[in-house]
Amino acid sequence: MKINTNTVVGLTYELKVSKEEDGIESAPFSVEIRDEEDPFYFLFGMSGLPEKFEELLEGKEQGEDFSFTLTMADAYGEPDEELVITLPKEQFSGERGFSPEMLEEGNFLPLMDENGYSMQAKILKDLGEQLLLDFNHPLVGFDLHFEGNIMEVREATKEEIKHGHVHGEHGAHD
Repeated sequence: MKINTNTVVGLTYELKVSKEEDGIESAPFSVEIRDEEDPFYFLFGMSGLPEKFEELLEGKEQGEDFSFTLTMADAYGEPDEELVITLPKEQFSGERGFSPEMLEEGNFLPLMDENGYSMQAKILKDLGEQLLLDFNHPLVGFDLHFEGNIMEVREATKEEIKHGHVHGEHGAHD
């Protein structure tokens, strides 16, 4: 069976990222590995990954290997400076489930937007009473290099199509 609309796909892959600065591409470094123990399952068309990722997998079959690069423009784009904001530290109190260790520079805070969707913000700087947070996607500004194998392709159930995600399997880490 080939990967296309209404199929569920299980992948193993390694994701490496690199950045171009002053016309020089940095050496790619590994940021995520999904192996046979923890494959990435998604409903085709609903992976939550950049569109180009799915386009490049379309038509491939179970057992096939894949290797491709998404340029920054096809991936998560340029960092958006408007998504770097300061928030008062008291918003991240113990009552709300935040510990002081979670509020250290460089950490990612698990947050919710006003619609209840989970998102994360990176703590860029601790300003004392406030935190400087970056709400850009962690992979913004990078080229993404995927290399992996198509472990499984099957037809999606009516339920999966209706809900737009795969049941009982682990999807992408939010």
